[in-house]
Amino acid sequence: MKDKPKISNAVIKRLPRYRRYLKELQRKGVDKISSNEFSALIGYTASQIRQDLNNFGGFGQQGYGYNVDALYNEISAILGLDREYKMVIIGAGNLGQALANHTYYYKTGFVVSAIFEVNPKLIGMSINDIKVMDYESIVEYVEDNAIDIGVICTTKESAQEVADKLCFAGIRGIWNFAPIDIEVPGHVALENMHLTDSLHSLAYHMNRMDDNSQDSVSKKK
Repeated sequence: MKDKPKISNAVIKRLPRYRRYLKELQRKGVDKISSNEFSALIGYTASQIRQDLNNFGGFGQQGYGYNVDALYNEISAILGLDREYKMVIIGAGNLGQALANHTYYYKTGFVVSAIFEVNPKLIGMSINDIKVMDYESIVEYVEDNAIDIGVICTTKESAQEVADKLCFAGIRGIWNFAPIDIEVPGHVALENMHLTDSLHSLAYHMNRMDDNSQDSVSKKK
């Protein structure tokens, strides 16, 4: 059997953005769009858009462009968003509660089945009608309920141990919000989400913009 070509992470990370803009076009009743029109809307070059989509077969027709509904459905299927995923959240603190209350996930097929916590004061309570359970029962729960994704919202000291338990229980993917890079076996998908890194990047870009503005002012003098 011929191996599928490996798609770069950069391309994969652009696909959700394509899908989000296509959804907006659907809301506006747009039926088709050219790569040049899509480029003006989304900010990537038309060449980049065509190159990205050609990794999966192209989907466009010369002289016609892209059918918005068809392309939206194709990208949804590529991302695996044509099915439902069951998630558990580990850590019922502020971040865990915020994620459990974020109903957008439910609308897009990501359903939080349970929340796990070590703090006895939080165990037994409900967040957005989701029960907070004792962390000690997580392996059994994940195994019995065929959970797809574990969302780690713990301290960095606990994150790797939590990941190890989830992997042992047969989890397919981990979304890690703890401020540390965790390690998982090769058969488990992993996204390490560093909120502070994103904030620091924002600070960098703001200061670069300030520097450029000052340079422009200096040149005018």
